[in-house]
Amino acid sequence: MSVNTKAKKRNTTAYYILLLLMPAACALFALFMGRYPLPPADVIRGLGAGLGLWRPPSFETMAVLWQLRLPRVIVGMFAGASLASSGAAFQGVFRNPLVNSGMLGVSNGAGFGAALAILLLPGGYHVYFFAFAFGVLAVLLSCMAGRIYGATPGVTLILGGVIVSSFFGSLIMAIKYVADPYSQLPAITFWLMGSLSSVGYNQFFALLPMAVGMVAIFIVRWKINVLSMGDKEALSLGVDVSKYKLVIIGGATLCTAGAVCISGVIGWVGLVIPHIGRMIVGNDNSRLIPLSMSLGSSFLIIVDVISRSTTSGEIPLGILTALIGTPFFVYLLKKTKGGGW
Repeated sequence: MSVNTKAKKRNTTAYYILLLLMPAACALFALFMGRYPLPPADVIRGLGAGLGLWRPPSFETMAVLWQLRLPRVIVGMFAGASLASSGAAFQGVFRNPLVNSGMLGVSNGAGFGAALAILLLPGGYHVYFFAFAFGVLAVLLSCMAGRIYGATPGVTLILGGVIVSSFFGSLIMAIKYVADPYSQLPAITFWLMGSLSSVGYNQFFALLPMAVGMVAIFIVRWKINVLSMGDKEALSLGVDVSKYKLVIIGGATLCTAGAVCISGVIGWVGLVIPHIGRMIVGNDNSRLIPLSMSLGSSFLIIVDVISRSTTSGEIPLGILTALIGTPFFVYLLKKTKGGGW
């Protein structure tokens, strides 16, 4: 093995270690912060006590750490990484820097599923299952609707997504119109704004589709570079365009549907985070995808800390991500002047 190859492997290993350490550091910081701040020593003692390494600190510390903060930090890590990586994958496949993880109707489809469950089957796990099922259904309908057009496959799928997203958006408004204004309507509205306040270990089943989707995107991330050149160029290089698009779109759909079903609709993560990644590593998706996962995970953890620390009542995550993402995206456009894509 040559010296250059060994150095390259060391650099790659250090790069991935850094990507893992960043969200881990943000997660540890998030365990300290909140309306009930915990000293770092108590957090370390509490984590060790939960693993059976030593005696636990106070009951209040253990309850706040293990029952309230740790579950939402873990879900926040997965949801942020899923939304960011799916956004980066969609942007690469469709060669469009304005495409995000909800472009194919996943967010509105999942939103309709959750609203329907709240309207018809209040309580229980119906909301999560309905949200996930309708999020996946929205993508399938987008693919079917896109076949009507005779344009390129990427354009047809996006057009189909716009149609389906608008359709499910109108259904959400219809459900809000007939919902009970004193109980169901506030629950639907709050869910659509996104939050991790009700997350517990019982909802960890939603982590599975996110994990499967991210693994699928991570494995084929090199192929996104080829697909971003165009279908004809990819075919000429021997890439099975249909197969890899199916894997990437399927993985991104699982990521987004899994995140939305457990945390509600959280916008801007899948749009802004990949652009930040491109400013750091460029358009190489083999490095951009893992970086987007790390940045998205860290970003959503910090936003959740702000959500539960700034006011007595939690600010919905969708509001904060929009308030942070909108001006930052304008800054990115001004800084890159379109050259970051």
